[in-house]
Amino acid sequence: MRVVVPFAAETPKTRLASVLTEPERSAFARDMLADVLRAVVEAKREPTVVSTAPLDAADLALPDEVAAATSVEIDDRPLTPAVNARLPEREDDESVAVVMADLALATPDALADLFSTAADVAIAPGRGGGTNGLVVRHPDFRADYHGASYLDHREIARAADASLETIDSFRLATDVDEPSDLVEVLVHGTGRTADRLRAFGFELERATGRLQATRAGSDRTD
Repeated sequence: MRVVVPFAAETPKTRLASVLTEPERSAFARDMLADVLRAVVEAKREPTVVSTAPLDAADLALPDEVAAATSVEIDDRPLTPAVNARLPEREDDESVAVVMADLALATPDALADLFSTAADVAIAPGRGGGTNGLVVRHPDFRADYHGASYLDHREIARAADASLETIDSFRLATDVDEPSDLVEVLVHGTGRTADRLRAFGFELERATGRLQATRAGSDRTD
């Protein structure tokens, strides 16, 4: 199985602009990518980062075993065509998994559940109806990441007469796009992403009935 990790290298995480500066967002996105790559390698797979711009793997400061297993390909096309160019085209082609680069809570066990499915198409949906993880074995399936892609991908799989499985996983469903998502990283994260947020001065606030992520000297993030 080939594991593809798309990465927007040039302008990552623009929806976090209200709480992180551009250099901070770049560092934060690379920490999330590093955490995802480590989880993929610990799940016994070798990831390929598909980056929209040149990416120096050395800048990611990956552990040696992760760096050795990771390759980088440059593809400046939008997400959908970049992924589709790498999906199986014939029945005997290698299966392909697509794992988003902002799954800061991903663990080897959660990814192993996704990778081990026997279905023609397996989808790990995001909380907002997106597609955070995808495994494709059927040559007629093509991805479409616009809008509520989880629903679209189910319909595409059915139209291709492909068997379909949904992977119900909190850790794979939690992508980090909005300031409110930082709470989940601080609560559940154990890798570099959570360490980076704390280094930036973020902490959990328990003043109300719901946890919030706050930063020293700034307003609440959610």
